[in-house]
Amino acid sequence: MKPLVSAFVPLLIFSAPALAHTPLFACYDNSDGTVLCEGGFSDGSSAAGVAIRVLGADGSVLLESQLNHLSEIEFDKPDGEYTAVFDAGEGHRLEIPSSRILP
Repeated sequence: MKPLVSAFVPLLIFSAPALAHTPLFACYDNSDGTVLCEGGFSDGSSAAGVAIRVLGADGSVLLESQLNHLSEIEFDKPDGEYTAVFDAGEGHRLEIPSSRILP
């Protein structure tokens, strides 16, 4: 039994990273008063339905929505500083400050 356990433990340890997927999130200033954000996962899976929040400089919630069936969302560009947040749960949260959202 011990050799069998010895063979499976390394298999379980080294296969876990292969099953993980990393969230991906990017936002673009459309230069027309709107911002387009796209999300996804490194394994190619869709991010449709993932929660999106836009926070003001004081942390207040300016927008709360979800990515659409194309894993995108477009919203009116807030005045001043803001942060776009992709929140797919524990360990899958990404934030992009407005200073990094370029046309």
